Amino acid sequence: MKRIIIPFLIIFIIFSCTEQKSESSYIQTVSGKINPDEMGLTLIHEHILVDFIGADSTGYHRWDKDSVVQRVLPFLEEIKSKGVKTIIECTPSYLGKDPVLLQKLTDLTGIRFITNTGYYGAVGEKYLPEHAFSESAEELAERWIREYEEGIEDTGVVPGFIKISVNEGDQLSPIDKKLVHAAAITHLETGLLIVSHTGPWNTAKAEIDVLKESGIDISNFVWVHAQAEKDFENYLKAAEHGVWISLDGIAWDVPGHLERIVYCKENRILDRVLLSHDAGWYSPGEPNGGDFIGFTALFDKLIPLLKDKGFTQKELDLMLIENPAKAFSIR
Repeated sequence: MKRIIIPFLIIFIIFSCTEQKSESSYIQTVSGKINPDEMGLTLIHEHILVDFIGADSTGYHRWDKDSVVQRVLPFLEEIKSKGVKTIIECTPSYLGKDPVLLQKLTDLTGIRFITNTGYYGAVGEKYLPEHAFSESAEELAERWIREYEEGIEDTGVVPGFIKISVNEGDQLSPIDKKLVHAAAITHLETGLLIVSHTGPWNTAKAEIDVLKESGIDISNFVWVHAQAEKDFENYLKAAEHGVWISLDGIAWDVPGHLERIVYCKENRILDRVLLSHDAGWYSPGEPNGGDFIGFTALFDKLIPLLKDKGFTQKELDLMLIENPAKAFSIR
């Protein structure tokens, strides 16, 4: 009798652990939660709309949602035909973030969008609201956590990651350090991935130091615009820390990205690499939204070059499907 019961008991325990793991890990889209396995081919850093007028002047009055939809829909249909299932929309608060617009685009295309909470500190703090200067990191984090718990404004849309940005340099300014600390507090409370507009490795390292002081597992940090780093050996240092290396400017420099990705393959760190275009950019105030840049350079230019270099479909899927699902999973 025992020989029959024990195997069934083991199977039950394994099944229960697997079920618990599945339930505790999810992706938060603007339309609700999905299983990480449903995320599919993902572009991890794109923009539908960005409003550069400044935090003191931006707002939904600056654009008409239907006009934006009409302009960007052909670009989304184009990448849907190439297999894209999910887009991480990285436009932050006070720079044109519009969760309802993203919901409309999901309804029309079936492409899932993930939006964010957090503030953008780079470019001389032009895109920070006044309260960001007077409030503490704890108070800012409280705002961001509230968005996660109650939704963004009155939209009911829940953010799926934290988006911040800092100015380049060996050391963080007081305001940038506060933003990183606020992101750390928010992550510890919510499990949201920290995605930071950064640039060179020295700036990323300064952020990592703050995150470590806050008790953050650095595998929850994305080094955005890592293609700005000229010393490729710093990619190895980042991988040793567990950092996600985001090479996300494909639309602007295909050869530079090719060189960096080949280096990452040669040094066996493709499992820390994320890829995207940093494209789009409907610009309110400009005729027809300005010069909208499509999201196809990855498929039309970079992937053929990678295949010429011997990259397998498994390696491409690692960077475009498996890594995004792992990085943006909320646990």
